[in-house]
Amino acid sequence: MPTVSLADISPAIALGPLDGRYRKDTADLVDHLSEAALNRNRITVEVEWFIHLAQNSVIEGVRRLTDDEVTGLRAFAQNFDAETIATLAAHEAVTVHDVKAVEYTIKEALVDLGAEDLSELVHFCCTSEDINNLSWALGIKGATVDVWLPRAKALIDSLADTASALAEVPMLSHTHGQPATPTTMGKELAVFIHRLRRQYERIEANEFLGKINGATGTYSAHLAAVPGADWPKLAKTFVEGSLGLTFNPLTTQIESHDWDAELFADIARFNRIAHNLATDMWTYISMNYFKQIPVAGSTGSSTMPHKVNPIRFENAEANLELSCALLDSLASTLVTSRMQRDLTDSTSQRNIGVAYGHSVLALNNLVKGLERLAINEEALAADLDSNWEVLGEAIQSVMRAAGLQGVPGMDSPYEKLKELTRGKRIDQTDLQSFVAGLGLPEAETELLTALTPATYVGVAAQLAESEVADWKARTQG
Repeated sequence: MPTVSLADISPAIALGPLDGRYRKDTADLVDHLSEAALNRNRITVEVEWFIHLAQNSVIEGVRRLTDDEVTGLRAFAQNFDAETIATLAAHEAVTVHDVKAVEYTIKEALVDLGAEDLSELVHFCCTSEDINNLSWALGIKGATVDVWLPRAKALIDSLADTASALAEVPMLSHTHGQPATPTTMGKELAVFIHRLRRQYERIEANEFLGKINGATGTYSAHLAAVPGADWPKLAKTFVEGSLGLTFNPLTTQIESHDWDAELFADIARFNRIAHNLATDMWTYISMNYFKQIPVAGSTGSSTMPHKVNPIRFENAEANLELSCALLDSLASTLVTSRMQRDLTDSTSQRNIGVAYGHSVLALNNLVKGLERLAINEEALAADLDSNWEVLGEAIQSVMRAAGLQGVPGMDSPYEKLKELTRGKRIDQTDLQSFVAGLGLPEAETELLTALTPATYVGVAAQLAESEVADWKARTQG
């Protein structure tokens, strides 16, 4: 049995990998979705609500704040640090209530600023969820805009660079795992750019909603205290003007979290498309279509020195699955609250950072994986040259068109090509001999005779370049 408990070692050892092994990939999220970030946002919301009420003279006879007091309060919120965290912890140890601890901490700051005469304006007419929903909205908005979207963009940018470089590199397709109509590697990567881009744009356009309307969303305490104020208007101007969120005008005690579910579903969908990218790249590597550029000094296998394992794509695959599992759970849990309030959302929301963390880690690994790949054109060319039967599609299509134009002998083109190619391996000579005996017009015969699997790629290169150009124009223009 161990003689030392790892739980007693200082500094504390992280239980989860996002705060341990993978800390460097996810550290930026701490500023937005950690417990400390939640408390910093709570202080910001409380301070801004306090300023909003005072400066709009909502309560008759209550003085306005001086410019120095406003500056001092906002500085207190912005300078949130380890000392503030310790103060909050001390208050919560007594109150056993995290939002009440925030209220008392701000009241102490008012004493330091000489504004203690206004202390009862802190948390005025608020229920805890008024503060919490706005604080979470600020945290999720910051994590999405400042951390997740840049990582997602970096992945699409990396794909765009690779797709552009490989736009004209021909590749044998595999539908159902079988040789199929050729394409180019760049075009196949451009498909992922297009798919990811649609989700990226949905996430970028997401609204972050908030409310501040009391214990059951009726402004009852507000009207009891100050019946003459237009509280819905004050709430809307605060949520939108002071915090930069979108106002939700009709709620129970909680903000309904529907927007969270919409956002998490979109991020999960982006994740799943990225997962498809990871598995496809893994497969292309296993087929030797890509070679991995080894990192100097790295070990692929502890026993097989020759190996360079596709670990970046495997890491991404697993972490995207973890992220999606959490995002799906959050989306389904948060939209349900019994009658006017239950606390299932409170503990669930504390895992939003974990869901984002696994996604960010995966996106980082996908970018790193793409950067360590080199196309193996020899392997691609060899596969194409071994599968001349894929040109059967082109030949039967030309025969169909010729038959429709009155050329004799073009009946049953599909069946003729099926008899020639299905379940068989044929070479260039076999195919060209077949074409020569079809009786096609000279132009069509020359076209099909000159066609090879490597040139039978349609407009694949143009499609890739167009998608890359559209993405770059959107993000760099």
